[in-house]
Amino acid sequence: MDDPTQAAPSQRPGDASVDPTVTLHVCVNCLAGADRDTSPRPGARLHQALLEAQQQQDQPPRVRIVAAECLSNCNRGCSAALSGAGRWSYVYGDLTEAAAAELLAGAGQYAATDDGLVPWRERPTIFRKGVIARIPPPPQPA
Repeated sequence: MDDPTQAAPSQRPGDASVDPTVTLHVCVNCLAGADRDTSPRPGARLHQALLEAQQQQDQPPRVRIVAAECLSNCNRGCSAALSGAGRWSYVYGDLTEAAAAELLAGAGQYAATDDGLVPWRERPTIFRKGVIARIPPPPQPA
């Protein structure tokens, strides 16, 4: 498989061969109420803040931060989507660059699971309040 961002379909969470890294897609076009001419846009600032917060960590990253052109969640401010092979996926809104460390910590909790389900009370506040959607993982082939 040439694309390192995609796990092989035969891999299952918990297998030693599974890449534990998850992906945090950040909408870099989000305006979050700002004028269209604002540069950089709030979504791009959130993306940059996440990259900088990740560089401050002492351990190897388990979260791949990827710029997304649009997550079609314009009414909920800056948005991000969290996904991983065999895991539930989530879409979050109402995010700001000030929440980058909390967002990255929550993504790390997500990465530590096999199925993407972090217990409700253990989730960061921005995950509990900002969740837009929870999407089940694709069915495994029989």
